[in-house]
Amino acid sequence: MAKINYRRQRRAIEKLYEDKVTISRHENAKDPVKKVTKQTLVKIHEDQPCKLSQTGLPRNGQTEAQNDVKYDAKLFIAPEIEIKQGDVLEVTRKATGRIETYTAAAPFPPYSSHQEISLNKKGTA
Repeated sequence: MAKINYRRQRRAIEKLYEDKVTISRHENAKDPVKKVTKQTLVKIHEDQPCKLSQTGLPRNGQTEAQNDVKYDAKLFIAPEIEIKQGDVLEVTRKATGRIETYTAAAPFPPYSSHQEISLNKKGTA
């Protein structure tokens, strides 16, 4: 039986990483002036190479007031990058330069070569 070369497998996967992601997490922070603790979005990782892939077609929620759009995506990234459910991910697409914001779902345990994180995007059209 042939042994899997995870290093080679990882290099091959990482050749597909054309996007960059900044990962932020809600953490408690104490306001030094007001002496109040509140949730603040803190950057955990910046400009990490990744690959964003759409996993489903957008779902449309048309109302009289607005058109809500929701869809799911998947992020491929290095296995050592810690991403938790609820983290906010800002993905910069190389092809367009657009920045798209997502919320991470509960992560699946990472593979030796990469990890796949399900993302949710909500917005209005």
